[in-house]
Amino acid sequence: MKRPILFVVISAIGALQLTAQNVEFKASNFKDKKDEMNAIVEKMKGADVILESANEDIANVRDPHNKFKEILPVYREAQAFNPNNAKVNLKLGNTLLYTNEKYEARHYLDKAKELSKEMSPMLYFYMGQAEQLAYNFPQAIKHYKTFEETAKNKLAENYRKISGKYKKECKFGKYFKANPERVWVDNMKAVNSSADDYSPCISTDGELLMFTSNRDNGHAKNKYGEYDGDIYFSGLNGRKFAAAKNAGTPLSTPKDETASALAYDGQRLLMFKEDNGNMDIYESSLDGVLWGEPVKKLSKIPNTEHNETYATYEPQDIKVFYIFDGMTRGDKEIFVSGLMVYTIADYNRWGKGQSIGQPVTTRYNEGSVFVHPDGNTMYFSSQGHNSMGGYDIFMTTRNDLEQWTKPVNMGYPINTPYDDLFYASTANGKHAYISSNRYGGKGGMDLYKVTFWGPDKKMAIGTEDFLLASIAEPIQDVQIEAAVEVNKRSLTVFKGKVIDNITRSPLGADIIIVDNANGKVFSRFKSNSATGKFLLSLPAGKNYGISVNKEGYLFHSENFDIPAKSDFNLVNKDVELKNITVGSKIALRNVFFETGKAIINPTSHPELGRLVALLNDVPSLVIELGGHTDNVGSSELNMKLSGERAMVVVDYLKREGISASRLQSKGYGPTKPVDTNSTSEGRQNNRRTEFMIVAN
Repeated sequence: MKRPILFVVISAIGALQLTAQNVEFKASNFKDKKDEMNAIVEKMKGADVILESANEDIANVRDPHNKFKEILPVYREAQAFNPNNAKVNLKLGNTLLYTNEKYEARHYLDKAKELSKEMSPMLYFYMGQAEQLAYNFPQAIKHYKTFEETAKNKLAENYRKISGKYKKECKFGKYFKANPERVWVDNMKAVNSSADDYSPCISTDGELLMFTSNRDNGHAKNKYGEYDGDIYFSGLNGRKFAAAKNAGTPLSTPKDETASALAYDGQRLLMFKEDNGNMDIYESSLDGVLWGEPVKKLSKIPNTEHNETYATYEPQDIKVFYIFDGMTRGDKEIFVSGLMVYTIADYNRWGKGQSIGQPVTTRYNEGSVFVHPDGNTMYFSSQGHNSMGGYDIFMTTRNDLEQWTKPVNMGYPINTPYDDLFYASTANGKHAYISSNRYGGKGGMDLYKVTFWGPDKKMAIGTEDFLLASIAEPIQDVQIEAAVEVNKRSLTVFKGKVIDNITRSPLGADIIIVDNANGKVFSRFKSNSATGKFLLSLPAGKNYGISVNKEGYLFHSENFDIPAKSDFNLVNKDVELKNITVGSKIALRNVFFETGKAIINPTSHPELGRLVALLNDVPSLVIELGGHTDNVGSSELNMKLSGERAMVVVDYLKREGISASRLQSKGYGPTKPVDTNSTSEGRQNNRRTEFMIVAN
């Protein structure tokens, strides 16, 4: 009985050895497929040269660009032809680790190890990366150490720095995984495709999403077997985004275009595309419902023969932050260019791009950048700092010295050992949108929505947390998590529509924001000509005067005094513009007086300057300046003060060259309130200077 059992065991072992046998690319192994084998071998010779070059880029912290993508089909074909060749499985696993299908690498690396016991020490280097992607950080470190101990001196030395970096990433990854942030990270299934979906751009109010995808667009495929990148958009439908639609021409063409950032009002888009062999930054503006032809955003000085990509706005729109790929240095880093002057031809002249430097810049690649509407918070992706693998997303803030502070890793599950990039946040900071090639997506790079929970609340053991903002399934909480602070956003968002006071039809109007402290224009916008919609982001720490102007209408003004470090505030208000007809009135909300006196505060000069411009533009206008007060105090004194204040404004206008025959003044005191006098806000609205058109 023993001999048959032993024979069975030996036979089983022999069969197992046969299934794990390494099959070389030899004619004797493929007698009926010699020509096919020879063709594949020839392709691999060329692919091997590119693979070696790409791996050198990785070892020397250079961006390999599309090298791995170029050779991936060759090794897939070779592995499909001969699945039991150890070297092909190793090369395919190696290549996959630097693509958007990283999670597939583990299978081929395991197979390479199974097929041959005499593999290159690089196998352990790549298996370390595969274990790192699987969150098996101790095992990954073990593999990296095995690689360093078994590799030949020259090979080990070439990869020693990068191997050491990966070991540190495993330590960071272990910490971040054990201490997750209180966020949901949800795959945007309705928007994503099986292709690459990346570079999300979000409007300040979070209602418009634009992004880039190389999904099937009906165009010819490129040499990698992919469609060109087109720009897509999706609008918020309730709490979820609708299925994405191609933006069409002129944003999307048969060439590659990549969306980079939406202006905070959602009416301008930064993008980049190829021009004369390198990438340059372009801008398209929304005119009604149609996007205009993209034009170069930056002038020739910052636009170099190298690649300028992934640009972002900042609130004043006088700086552009972008990713500069110098090629010669090898790594990509964040640059900034500032607006110098407006020439007579109204051509934007931008200064030479400069690296934002330490502590943000590293010797590794930075992949994307986004400046939050508060103007003082920057999010960027980087392979450096305390990354847990691939690209991680970091946050840095600007201090009182206008310097960027030490970046902070956004933590797990926002970051993973995969590539996590393209952070774009809403104004209130509660939601953000990223792209990642992490395992579990629909394919390639996917878009993900990040929802911050906010501070922890006490709850009973075993209760369910139904976070309404998330589409994930509710989970059972068995203990109270540590509290995580959600950064407060010190800014005010002013949104609404500009409409005709009589017809209620939308108007395209110029919106000018002035820093009342110095009278300088802070920024300029336009309301949408088709919808009348506008969206302004006002960082804290300033007193703003806002005027809304359209030819043929009286201008409208608002005042926002936003103290430094104040909380986020959303003001949703429609602006009604009045035609320049006799009887029309407008309140000068940015005309201020010293308390209890008829002395104009210097912060009033920008507003009064706009009134002077209106009177000069329409020489036939005759106006009455009316002073108004609340009902606090003596009615007689209020009448006197209001009349004196109206007269002071008339005197100011006369000094600016406006004829006295066109100016009248009257004090109304508390007799014509526009709001209740029972609240401080109502009384403030009643204290105003108005002008009324009495002739035209």
